[in-house]
Amino acid sequence: MIEVKNITKVYKSGDIETKVLKGISFSIKDGEFVVIIGPSGSGKSTLMHILGCLDVPTSGQYFFEGKDVSKFSDDELADIRKKKLGFVFQSFNLLPRATVLRNVVLPLVYANIPKAEREEAAKKVLLNAGLDEKHFVHLSNQLSGGEMQRVAIARALVNNPSLILADEPTGNLDSKTGEIVLETFKNLNSQGRTIILITHERYIAEKAKRVISIKDGEIVEDTINRRHKIVQQIKE
Repeated sequence: MIEVKNITKVYKSGDIETKVLKGISFSIKDGEFVVIIGPSGSGKSTLMHILGCLDVPTSGQYFFEGKDVSKFSDDELADIRKKKLGFVFQSFNLLPRATVLRNVVLPLVYANIPKAEREEAAKKVLLNAGLDEKHFVHLSNQLSGGEMQRVAIARALVNNPSLILADEPTGNLDSKTGEIVLETFKNLNSQGRTIILITHERYIAEKAKRVISIKDGEIVEDTINRRHKIVQQIKE
């Protein structure tokens, strides 16, 4: 699904250059659950912006589903974001005075999907994200943090994206609620969803099948979680 070749990102301010990414290369297959972990300032968020077609690299190539999107125009990148990508952020980004169902339906409104079809799709992904149907008519600001994040996950799923990108999705949650949200991602991955999750928390990385560690703009480790590998071998 993804192939990144020698990606760099340099920010310029006058005569000062700041190298945020320094030759990043990796590939991610369809159906993988990958955690990208690193401390603050490591470049992981910049990398996610590039993977999510929100930014472009200074040099190098980014292939998404076989296409070199690093050379795409702003309109072409926006089209990929709309049709192929789902985003989950730390701050939820829900409309507080809109119902849960309305929050999830909105991307389909912008896509001109008929009302009955979009409401059916929204209900399906909300249930898939683990939210009880009784909450569908609640305003988003009437929910707990974990419930709001599951609504945000459902919104990311409603366009049936090829890839889900989650940036510190448990950052505003207590550890117990964070575990529930992580289980939601694991369940989605078990259904075949490709997920890339950005974090600085090691315990979150232990939940993923694969971990890419980044520091000072470079990959320092790319490993398969041994526990997941053992489980897979037992199943085989």
